[in-house]
Amino acid sequence: MTPIIEVKNLSKQYRIGQRQSYLSLRDALVDKFKFRQNKTSNHSQTIETDFWALNDISFDVQAGESIGIIGRNGAGKSTLLKILSRITPPTKGKAILRGRMASLLEVGTGFHPELTGRENVYFNASILGLRKAEVVQKFDEIVAFSGVEQFIDTPLKHYSSGMQLRLAFAVAAHLEPEILVIDEVLAVGDAEFQKKCLGKMDEVSKSGRTVIFVSHNLTMVKSLCQRGLLLERGQLVKDSDMQDCIDSYLKNNQAESNKPIIDFKQTHNPSVEVTELTINGSSQFEQTLQNGQISLEFLVKGRLKSALRMDLEVKIFDKDDMPLAFYSPSLINGTTPLINEGVFEMRRRFNLPQNMNEITCHLDIALAEPGRETHVFFSK
Repeated sequence: MTPIIEVKNLSKQYRIGQRQSYLSLRDALVDKFKFRQNKTSNHSQTIETDFWALNDISFDVQAGESIGIIGRNGAGKSTLLKILSRITPPTKGKAILRGRMASLLEVGTGFHPELTGRENVYFNASILGLRKAEVVQKFDEIVAFSGVEQFIDTPLKHYSSGMQLRLAFAVAAHLEPEILVIDEVLAVGDAEFQKKCLGKMDEVSKSGRTVIFVSHNLTMVKSLCQRGLLLERGQLVKDSDMQDCIDSYLKNNQAESNKPIIDFKQTHNPSVEVTELTINGSSQFEQTLQNGQISLEFLVKGRLKSALRMDLEVKIFDKDDMPLAFYSPSLINGTTPLINEGVFEMRRRFNLPQNMNEITCHLDIALAEPGRETHVFFSK
């Protein structure tokens, strides 16, 4: 049987530090200003490094299969979906799709904020290659599933992220694509809508169509998918039944839990060197909070090759990878501190939400200028 998706020796390389092929007006003006500054500076330069987000991945998917793709942050999951969805081209290899695809990769993808919800349903459907008559036939069903009937003639820019997700998923799932691709966006929705979406994806799969699902919520993936793909550092390390993939993923996490946090470093800006990172005095990700402990204290040490605006950002997740809390002092303050060239030491303390110290959780940690650039990222 000819597979509906063929992925052959797929690789994707990014050039970190390389100028993008397109720039916004703001970026162009900023770059022009930086260029003038660099004329008078002998040590300002762009350092470029190669990063393989995917490296020689091959697999086939048969029509009607439900595939769950799991792995740590930075493993290459979203990059793979963007290539399958024709958003970004591969560096090597190829992905062959034999069927109409609907993708839900980010909240608002394929929608226009100035158009109403009603107009966006037709707009998004046309992007998927559907005729107006097909949309008219499904329109009432789409709106009813989304639960935004009251706001269907309101411009999308006034929708919350959850409302946008509801409408986007309703369009993607009800227009009968042969392949439905869903990234982590379902985490934006509430528990009731997540359950509704899982039921719809299960219905889509049982109707003979193909579902590709990426999520950190292992319980959700297991409930929907029979087959799993486990990615690590851009490589496909396991292709088997979903439970087997989950067991391997958890085993690998357990085996690495006692490694220093700095071992999980992903450097996006070569001018930033981190030499030490501790949480409550410990250099390990695996920690037990003592009774009554209500805060996390971070210490970051390192060196900058040039001055940068940089601060700490922390996301906290429960054992099922559902987000619990997010800390970003610079995002709240509206300004990011400028760290001078040379050796730096950064201390931050974040108070935990009530009862947080009674559950098992894990962290994603970043040194970043919020809204502009992530310099260094730490995640298991």
